[in-house]
Order: sequence, then structure tokens, then C-alpha cells
Amino acid sequence: MNDALSNDAVSAQTPDGRETYRVLVSDKLGPDGLAILDEADDVQVDVKTGMTEAELCEVIGGYDALIIRSGTQVTAEVLAASTRLKIIGRAGVGTDNVDVGEATRRGVIVMNTPDANTIATAEHAFALLLSSARNVAQAHRSMTEGAWARSSFTGVEVNGKTLGVIGFGRVGRAVACRAQAFGMKVLAYDPFVGEKAARDLKVELADLDDVLAASDFVSLHTLLSDETRNLINAERLALMKPTATIVNAARGGLVDAAAVADALDNNQLRGIAIDVYDVEPPEANHPLIGHPKAVHTPHLGASTAEAQRGVAIEVVQQVLDALRGVKVSNSVNLAFPPGLDFARANTFICLAANIGRLQAAMADNRITSVEVEVYSDDAEDLMRPVAAGLLQGLLGFEMAEGVNFVNAPVVAQEKGLKVSRSVGLGRPDYTNQITCKVSWEDGERIMSGAVVGDDAGRVVQISGYRLEAEPTGSVLIMLNDDVPGVIAAVGGVFADYDINIGEWRLGRDKEHNQALSFINLDAAPDGTIVDSLRGLDAIRKAIIVEF
Repeated sequence: MNDALSNDAVSAQTPDGRETYRVLVSDKLGPDGLAILDEADDVQVDVKTGMTEAELCEVIGGYDALIIRSGTQVTAEVLAASTRLKIIGRAGVGTDNVDVGEATRRGVIVMNTPDANTIATAEHAFALLLSSARNVAQAHRSMTEGAWARSSFTGVEVNGKTLGVIGFGRVGRAVACRAQAFGMKVLAYDPFVGEKAARDLKVELADLDDVLAASDFVSLHTLLSDETRNLINAERLALMKPTATIVNAARGGLVDAAAVADALDNNQLRGIAIDVYDVEPPEANHPLIGHPKAVHTPHLGASTAEAQRGVAIEVVQQVLDALRGVKVSNSVNLAFPPGLDFARANTFICLAANIGRLQAAMADNRITSVEVEVYSDDAEDLMRPVAAGLLQGLLGFEMAEGVNFVNAPVVAQEKGLKVSRSVGLGRPDYTNQITCKVSWEDGERIMSGAVVGDDAGRVVQISGYRLEAEPTGSVLIMLNDDVPGVIAAVGGVFADYDINIGEWRLGRDKEHNQALSFINLDAAPDGTIVDSLRGLDAIRKAIIVEF
């Protein structure tokens, strides 16, 4: 395994022998992003927008990557038809139009562009807030109808008021910053944000119900999920001030529109300003469309020239980087924490995969549990990628196809394989070391690998045997009695089969008078060689492992 993002199926090659990838763009994408795809000599790009699910299923099997916005629905059926798909790039923040769980099970990376739309969405959310506070839309409509009804549109000031931000990610924080500039106090609800992060931004964290009860304006900035659907419902509306206003520039499904309409009709809520809808475009009988206390825009949060350009460039560059094995950015289903150096992580992942493959090959029975330990300065960031790589190697030994480091943790869970992080598994002889313990019925084995000075991965421990071997190509793993004549006898067998030994690494157990050899071969041997080796008196175990 040379690359954590290695690709098996490609459509062609460039004149200099590089792989060529097929990319499908199924939603409208900015011209700057399309220009990058057109100029890439290792990419064949097709733009096919407005396809039905059936039409997408019919063509998706021929593509390595899919670039979408909010229009394309990447369902389980689409993913089932995507036999060679490796990456889905979502131009925008939300990925609720992608079956991320199914994509993960099929080993497809799903990535978004959380930064490109941040400012545009935050500015639009605050524009909606101000428009609702000062009745801008209603007053504008009145004037276009020839009226001059100043007294009918008395608004409220935002200065001194409390803004409740539900979801304190990038956009929520940008909205909070703008609210503070207008003299507002900001409360926030986000179970994944710590107190220190909130204090640094001069924001107070509180429970959801407390935020709703204390706020004059509530701005929604959380993703849509089963837990957040209809987050604002009749029960929670009852907690809010009758003078409060809701702003939703996140996802339409966060709000129970019928319940909000009832609250507006009964003066239990002052107003609502919305940019997103559960169904887009909204149906004609939507309970809030045309309501006198509602402000509407047609999903304009990211609709600025700057954001459109930025999101198109960002998603295309991310997809190309991932296809080429350069790096993975903003993946929502991959074990890469933000900021982790991809080249460094890739070395660890590939070493872990080779250790996993070796563990599987040497196990005496079906492996039931895996323990992993990482020694390095960035061990916290590397732990999940290393575990994923190790599982890919271990599971891939038995499953020749269908397992990569994206779906390996899911496959392991489905197979009932217990995976855990451990401490003190082995002696940390190297600055950058991976140690793995696998267990099976009536047995276990500890194995370690290290990333040495040249950034290459080496196997440095197998059970109690210390060595430094390169896991590449065809390898003979041999356990033998530590007696004279073994090297000559084994060399003679390989000479008989005309196979050269490239490198021979050996670890010894003097107490038990045994040795373990890691022998790199210049050619892949057939099974008869192993039978011949096992026939030698001193050989206790011999297996061939292909890396």
C-alpha cells in the first residue's frame, strides 16, 4: 500500500503516465471552479445538472468523483450504483442531501466547504434580523402598493437586546461578532463547544431552553439531523418571549412552520425571517409564505459573488487534492482532524495498514479484538487515522476488495471486531511508533512499527522479537530454531526455485533458542516453496505475506 488514497479503477492515463480521473458536476458550479477542472490534464469532467435520481444512478458508475451543491440528492440507491466513486465534494456547508452513512460504508469520502460561505451566510442572517426588526420588507411592499403608512411599521432596536445563537460553529460565531458590534448581548447553545471558546468570544453558553427563554432574537445555525428536525416546535415556542423574532438561514427542517404560524397568529411570537425551507422551492400552501409577520428570501445565504467564486474553487481543489493523494480537507466522514499534515499522516496510515495485514496473516485464529497505541508528539491527532489504516490492512487481508481506510471502522463494527485505544502495550523504542495488539481465542500478538528518519515505515517488533524490516513486496515470515545451518538451508531452497533474497532481517529469542526472520524476496514465490521450507527440521512456521 503506497498511498492511503490509492485508487484501483481509472479511466485512462496522461501522456506522461499519470492517472486520469473522471469527475461529474451535477449542480450549477461557479465558472472559476469549472475552469480549474477544464485546465487539469489528469481530469475528464462532465457537467450534467438537473438529473433525476434514476438518471444519476444510470451514469454515476463511470465517475471517480461527484461535485454537488444542495440540489443533487445522493441517496443509498445512487451510492449503490457508484461502483468506482471515491469522493463526493459538496460545495457548501450542509451535507444532509448526502447519505453520509451509506457513503462511509462504501468507502466514499464526503467533504464540504465550511469556510467559503461563512461571511456571506452570516451577513445574510444579520440582514434578515435587521429587516425583521425594522419591518423593512413589509414597509417596502406597502410603498410599492402606493401607501405611506409610517405608523404601521414601527420597529424595535437591536442595541441592548439579547441574541440567542443556536449552533456556535463558523457561521454562528460570525453572526455573534456582528451582533456584538450592534451592542447586543449574545447567548449560545452548542453541546460541542467548550466554555473557553465561548469566553474568548465574549459569549455566554447556556442550555437550549434557557437560550430560547432569554433571547429577543434567535438565530439558527445548526445542521439538520434526526435530533434537530423541528427543533423549533410548539413546545419550545411556548418558552420564548412574545416579542421575540426567529431567524433561520441554516436549514428549513429546523423549524415547524405550522407551529410558528400559529404562534405568530396568536401573538406568541413577534416575527420570523427565513431563507431556507424544508422543500425548495416551498410549496404554495406553505403556512409562512405571505404571512404579514414573516420575511422571506429564496435561499440567498451563500449568494454573493465572492462566496460563489470561493466555494467553487475550494470544492474543486479539495476534490482534486484528494483524488491525487495530496491531502484530504474538510471531510465529514474521515478520521482526519483539521490541520493534520496529510503527508505525515499518510506515512503512519500506510505503516499501520501493513502492520494490520501482517497481524492478520500471522494470527492463529479469527481476530476478535484490536488495541492500538501511538507514540509521537501528535499522537492525539494521529490515533484515529492510524486505527483506520490498521483496520484496513487487517480486514483487507481477508476481503480483497471493498475495504479502505474510510469504511474500515464501519466494517470492523459490523463484523463485531472490538477496537480500542490502549496505553503501555510495548516499549517505545522510537520517537514515532505504532504498537498494535490483536487477540483471538487462546492467543494474542503484539506488533510494532516505526516511522524512521527517511519517513519510511518499518516493522520493529513482532511478538518478543526485535528487528527493523521494510514491509514491501513479497515477504517470508519464518520462525525457526536458532541453530547453525538454517540460513544455508533456506537459501538453498530459494536457489532451487531461482528466487533471490533481497534482504534478511532477523530477531532472536536467546532464552528459548528461537529466531524470527523477515525476508524480503525479489519475486513472489508459489506455495510449493513454503511446503519445502516447512519440511526443514529447524523451521517451525513459514508464511508468505504480500504487501
